[in-house]
Amino acid sequence: MIKEMPNAERPREKLLTLGPQALTNSELLALVFQTGSRTTNVLALAHNLLKQFGNLQALFAADAIQFCQSPGAGIAKYAQLQACLILTQRLLQEPLSQRQALQSSTQTKHFLIGALKLEPHEVFAVLFLDNQHRVISFKKLFYGTIDAATVYPRVIVEQALQLGSCAVILSHNHPSGIVKPSLADKQITKRLIQALGLIDVRVLDHIIVAGHLTYSFAECGDL
Repeated sequence: MIKEMPNAERPREKLLTLGPQALTNSELLALVFQTGSRTTNVLALAHNLLKQFGNLQALFAADAIQFCQSPGAGIAKYAQLQACLILTQRLLQEPLSQRQALQSSTQTKHFLIGALKLEPHEVFAVLFLDNQHRVISFKKLFYGTIDAATVYPRVIVEQALQLGSCAVILSHNHPSGIVKPSLADKQITKRLIQALGLIDVRVLDHIIVAGHLTYSFAECGDL
């Protein structure tokens, strides 16, 4: 039982004394769940879930059925985990949703990682910006298979015109975990630069998200 552990080893007390960075993933999950099951304490439950799914990304990406198949992990704990995930995503999105100018490529990458890394299939999305590079809208426009998404330049051009956008940042995820762009990625980027250029909308970057990794076309000289 947690209450039978020495204070220095209890997750909550350890966090308050040493800070959250000192806790393992299992200990942090235990704090989110708060309670275990009739047969398993919360630390053991958190450890078992991480062992079963392999990593945090797979655990957070699990649907309710997959999650609840684990012993001691019911729908209430699934809801707690999803609430934690959505709060994190909203935290990353908050500065952008308030129409603030993008301050750095790091800020943009963190936002896109939060928005795309857990998508099980390929998703092509666009950040639409005004003339001061403030975010007007973020839209997930195209959904594909695990390997590719079909991207239509006409749809992006129409969205840019409707929103009054002056610049865009393109993005898509690689569920495979391979962050480097494919030949198709480079080709669609060129097509979109040409299509958007006809209406005087600049493509500032194309950022690929693969788990926690990113690839910036602008930083790598591919634009």
